[in-house]
Amino acid sequence: MRFGPVPLDQAEGAILAHSQPLDGHRLRKGRVLTSEDIAALAAAGVAELTVARLDPGDVAEDAAAARLAAALVPDPAAAGLTLSAPFTGRVNVNAAVPGLVAPDAAAIGALNRIDPAITLATLAPQARVTPGMLVGTIKIISYAVPGARLAEAEQAARAALRLRRVTRRSAGLLLSEVPGQAPKLSAKARRVTEGRLGALGMELAEVAVTPHEPAAMAEALAALKGEVLLILTGSATSDAHDTGPEALRRAGGTVTRFGMPVDPGNLLFLGALGPRPVIGLPGCARSPALNGADWVLERIACGLDPGDDDIAAMGVGGLLKEIPQRPQPRERGKS
Repeated sequence: MRFGPVPLDQAEGAILAHSQPLDGHRLRKGRVLTSEDIAALAAAGVAELTVARLDPGDVAEDAAAARLAAALVPDPAAAGLTLSAPFTGRVNVNAAVPGLVAPDAAAIGALNRIDPAITLATLAPQARVTPGMLVGTIKIISYAVPGARLAEAEQAARAALRLRRVTRRSAGLLLSEVPGQAPKLSAKARRVTEGRLGALGMELAEVAVTPHEPAAMAEALAALKGEVLLILTGSATSDAHDTGPEALRRAGGTVTRFGMPVDPGNLLFLGALGPRPVIGLPGCARSPALNGADWVLERIACGLDPGDDDIAAMGVGGLLKEIPQRPQPRERGKS
């Protein structure tokens, strides 16, 4: 592609590089100049324009973006994604269903090394999305790119972006209550949990409320409906053998982990009851604000059962926002 100023009589068929005022309106940048445009500009006294002219083998920006999008997401329905029509060298990739973003980071890195004018930006791996959310954007930065470079990018990007869909569609919630606990706390917990699940396209199958006592909780947990089981205790879990984890064991389940390196969310515990994953929610899950339990729930909903290594890796980026009740809990006053 050749870019720069040319005499007006050489500009027909070229791409206008900068918007040009003309008789009370503007010829917008990116316009392919016609003979009528040239005549009108000449009548207005314009003698020179800055334009882009394609060389043989070049691919114009919109066509290039469309080709790269088709390579990146060859089957949008299967990938859980939608592709926009190309505009100004851009194609947007949006979520069609709830899920987690699953980019092939190595492939996308290779694509972005081919030519600075050929770019793809995506959300981070495992980012949760809902239908309509922007997942990625392809942008051809110049007005055209060499066809050979585009072909390399298409090969590198082949099927490199998809969503990991929600596969577990329901959850049961066990709430324990301590003496003197306000009823509104359980009502809020139910409402917030239902919203959290709804954002994933999941149903709250059943809610059981029991005293904060292992035997009663175990009995309710064993009978609770749902593909995933959630426990939110009236008193915070402070040990792997505290009331919540002990109730899971008495119900015939196992506890696989207590604690995670995400704050808010440190006091989460994980386990299983038969084939069903169990998440012991930290107290911060009573709030709709993002916390570590969200990351665990999202992965489990999508069929990923995080192990110790997965949860350990959440520590990088796991320092989430402060909460008003603890403005700076990790800092000491300075003398």
